[in-house]
Amino acid sequence: MDSNLQKYRAFAAAVEQGSFTKAAQVLNYTQSGVSRMISDLEREWGLVLLERGKSGVRLTGDGRKLLPLVKNICGEHEKLLSRVNEMKGLKSGLIRIGSFSSAAAHWLPNIIREFQKDYPDIEYELLLGDYDEIEQWIREGKVDCGFLRLPAKGEMETIFLEQDRLLVVLPEGHPLAELEKIPVSAITEEPFLLLKNGENADALEIFGRSMSVPKVRFTSEDGFAVLAMVENGLGISILPELILKRGSRGIVSRELEIPVYRNLGIGWQEKQSASLAVKRFMEYLKYR
Repeated sequence: MDSNLQKYRAFAAAVEQGSFTKAAQVLNYTQSGVSRMISDLEREWGLVLLERGKSGVRLTGDGRKLLPLVKNICGEHEKLLSRVNEMKGLKSGLIRIGSFSSAAAHWLPNIIREFQKDYPDIEYELLLGDYDEIEQWIREGKVDCGFLRLPAKGEMETIFLEQDRLLVVLPEGHPLAELEKIPVSAITEEPFLLLKNGENADALEIFGRSMSVPKVRFTSEDGFAVLAMVENGLGISILPELILKRGSRGIVSRELEIPVYRNLGIGWQEKQSASLAVKRFMEYLKYR
């Protein structure tokens, strides 16, 4: 340990315990060693920190002013050692993540890239599924954490991440593209391309609320396949904005007449029982 840090600890302990003898017992030093370290500190700083007496030691005015700073240095050093030990414990490990496709495509690469800069030897296992499947995997312990639509149906800890708009996706030149906002009733008159996975619940709920039924002509579990179909003029769709971030030529998007959003977050069973790797991973969600 750095000699200055030893002196700071001796000073703080002597004040806390009220004597050099008791401070020595707490620090596992000799009484003379504690006395010498504090005397050295006073000589280096040119200040008297403690008043010595038969009953023990008391802070001087200068000592009282400096004690909070000394304690802060000792506390920060303890935090540093704790973090170093944690990082040593993260030399290896596995994080199992459940995700729907758009979060896996647009969020995870950025998060993992930044996480790997600090923890390069952590491994990852990704399971793709719909909202219900991901919740079930979390409850069963099949994944450590998972991206979800909030609120979650089951009991689990969650963190809200952001709202994601649902947009009408049209081929360029489509008559509805001339509208700034599109009513659901107009969509039901067009061939509809349905994303058939957990994210299709978002579109179907929109039709359900308006008590209308889309003319489904094509279903796919791949959002990019749906985009390709729209681009080729085979129909229109409603997709989360997150899916559209990669961009696609020949496609335009418009808001619904009544804006609709999905609330996205991440969930896990219990924070206390989560591995250190998972807890640290949560700190990197901001890089999505």
